[in-house]
Amino acid sequence: MKLNVGGIDRILRIVVGLALVAWAFMGGPVWAWIGVVPLATGAIGFCPLYPLLGLSTCPMKN
Repeated sequence: MKLNVGGIDRILRIVVGLALVAWAFMGGPVWAWIGVVPLATGAIGFCPLYPLLGLSTCPMKN
């Protein structure tokens, strides 16, 4: 599994994921639990959708 989620993308995913999960904990709608997905992909650094779309936000290593 090759990393494909870069710095700013990772930070945004973690922040949005935490916000959605916190909202779900505080009585928000059930769909707010979808925040687990960006939280996990941000924490792991791999998004399974990116290879299918041919994307990567990780900087290229020489």
